[in-house]
Amino acid sequence: MDVLAARSGPFAFTIEVENPPVPSASTWARACTLQTPHGTIQTPMFMPVGTQATVKCLTPEEVQAAGAQIILANTYHLMLRPGSQLIDSFGGLHHFMRWPGPILTDSGGFQVFSLGHLRTLTEEGVTFKSHLDGSLHLLTPERGLQIEAELGADFVLPLDICSGYPCSPQEARTAMERTHRWAMRALEAFYKHPHRPERPQALFGIVQGAFEPELRQESARFIGSLPFFGLSIGGLSVGEPKALMWELLRVTTPALPREKPRHLLGVGSPEDLIMGIDLGMDLFDCVLPTRVARHGGLFTRRGRVNIKRARFRAERGPVEEGCDCYTCRNYSAAYLHHLARAEEQLYYRLGSIHNLRFMLRLAAEARAAILAGTFPAFRDAFLASYVPASETAREEQRAKWLARAAARALSS
Repeated sequence: MDVLAARSGPFAFTIEVENPPVPSASTWARACTLQTPHGTIQTPMFMPVGTQATVKCLTPEEVQAAGAQIILANTYHLMLRPGSQLIDSFGGLHHFMRWPGPILTDSGGFQVFSLGHLRTLTEEGVTFKSHLDGSLHLLTPERGLQIEAELGADFVLPLDICSGYPCSPQEARTAMERTHRWAMRALEAFYKHPHRPERPQALFGIVQGAFEPELRQESARFIGSLPFFGLSIGGLSVGEPKALMWELLRVTTPALPREKPRHLLGVGSPEDLIMGIDLGMDLFDCVLPTRVARHGGLFTRRGRVNIKRARFRAERGPVEEGCDCYTCRNYSAAYLHHLARAEEQLYYRLGSIHNLRFMLRLAAEARAAILAGTFPAFRDAFLASYVPASETAREEQRAKWLARAAARALSS
């Protein structure tokens, strides 16, 4: 039976089963449904990331076949190439990339603030130098929403400030308060300008507060009180220890309004998905599943394996017995090992299909457990068998990826 339903134009959010975020509860997980002009989303749901209007190496049909109901696209990258006006001329992202389901676009703020010395921050917005050609751009809350209107996604996010780790309490407060002022400017711009009837959109607010529990709660209450359709939790998984990330989310969730969908930005390893669901989140996105797949990392119920390792050289079975993905139903681990070692393009496709299906199946299994009232047992069983990558290994890999991105930016 529906617990609560909220509607905004063609968008509707229904809570089917929820566990209130109180200290005595064994879980805060909930199962919900989001209605959009491009289809229904059943949560918890993982969103594959299509940074440049493509989930890397995969066709929209393959992403759909893996179980995806919504994808995320990146405003920063698309405004620079091919340009939001060009995409607009094709009828928006759905027509441009031939994705029939819902799309969420982020504000581009995380990417802009990752540019470091290539950007300048003021109250008006952020001026940055393109990593592609060095051209200067000013991104403001108003301009960001104009670009997102041209892109035509279903859900859009306003410009915010994502603090790096570590961050002083004063820096955290300054960034949070400016994010709040930008949020109010974004709301005014969003509701002031009429939307195209053929492209309705819903606006999410972004909760910040860096690594200060009190600021996280303050931001959750402030952003949650504004007329946003949904809420995104930003500024986590940016280098802080996992234990701190979960503690911050643990103090944030109770301060969020229950009647709005909750999106945990940029968090999406298998163990993070389960922990985030447990702490009351509905939507997740992350490049991790496809990125680690391209580097040889494939998810299994017992943890991530490196398909390039010698032990897979003659393995006749699939990467994981019982996996229903296209890759495991059709190819041996030995074949994937060969493709990965030879750096064949087909490996990137097959590895990405496997990891996306793993994440989307895991989210579907979590939803079924919530509906059945057995999520705590499901959570405990999964976390007992899944061995996550070590904190050190994660940070070393993250540093390599950031270094490569910085090198590309400097050479452009």
